[in-house]
Amino acid sequence: MKRPTIQDLAKVSGVSVATVDRVLNGRHRVREETARRVYEAASSIGYHAVGLLRQRVFQDLPQYRFGFLLQKPNQQFYQSFAREIEAVAEASMLARISVQIEYAAAPTPSAIVEKLDLLAKRNQAIAFVGPDYPAVTSAVEDLKTKGIPVFSILTDFASGVRQGYIGLNNRKAGRTAAWLISKAAARPGKVACFVGSHRYHGHELREIGFRSFFRENAPEFQVVETLINLETAEITHEATLDLIKQHPDLVGFYVCGGGMEGAISAIREEGLAGKLAVVVNELTTESRAALADNVVTMVIGTPIRTLCNELLALMTASIAPDQDLAPGQTFLPFDIFTSENI
Repeated sequence: MKRPTIQDLAKVSGVSVATVDRVLNGRHRVREETARRVYEAASSIGYHAVGLLRQRVFQDLPQYRFGFLLQKPNQQFYQSFAREIEAVAEASMLARISVQIEYAAAPTPSAIVEKLDLLAKRNQAIAFVGPDYPAVTSAVEDLKTKGIPVFSILTDFASGVRQGYIGLNNRKAGRTAAWLISKAAARPGKVACFVGSHRYHGHELREIGFRSFFRENAPEFQVVETLINLETAEITHEATLDLIKQHPDLVGFYVCGGGMEGAISAIREEGLAGKLAVVVNELTTESRAALADNVVTMVIGTPIRTLCNELLALMTASIAPDQDLAPGQTFLPFDIFTSENI
């Protein structure tokens, strides 16, 4: 296909070529509504000067710099998360937002604090995924005194100090996983729950919800001791094999953090597809295939695009002039995926 021309852009945006030229070159003022329409049309048809148009259209908007600290850069979920952050920032029509995305070398207090210090040097607000350690709380409090608000995403931390939490209601997610297993299991038996670490507040809440559902509504099932998988596929694979060997009456389990790939590979290895009720988190290439093959029964998904929109709006509000954003929690509805709706 040939590259779109200025005539193509004018036609799609519903204005004259002369108007498009004025927007591109900034020779004469054009109404903001018209300029934005030209920019949106350029984005939709892949016009080569869309970057210049964005600069012209949004040059008078406030500029913000936001930092993000994510986990597991090799995991598909976090790769998708990073792309969505960048896409939402790029699409903002209320401000010119620059983002800096970093990954912690390890989920340890020192590694997290080191990255927070790095992000604080260049950004006006920070959001990150991380465990809840006293050292992290202290670092967040220090940033707060410097006027840099910090948001927790996916899993909460530094309660009472951080500016806000945005993500799922993790206790409800855990109860939903338990409900599904209680309905899908072939018979009552033993069930299990994997967490990355008890330092992840979100994982702990999912475990609490998981256990409380069975205790209150399905006491005929027995919840075995929680397994720690450090959110790695290798540990989850071996732990799943051990779990199956130790408990022949196992009927289902929930991987409430990362590392689901290991559980999926272990079930395939043992030929147990369709024989266990299994719930994992986030729809990825791996979990989608597992749903299709009846290896996984249900996936609980985070609406990442919605989360990023809400998060950047909150971060913008937290540093905008004359704004007094009260600390709080923003719970998003989670997605449910089964083999029938992927």
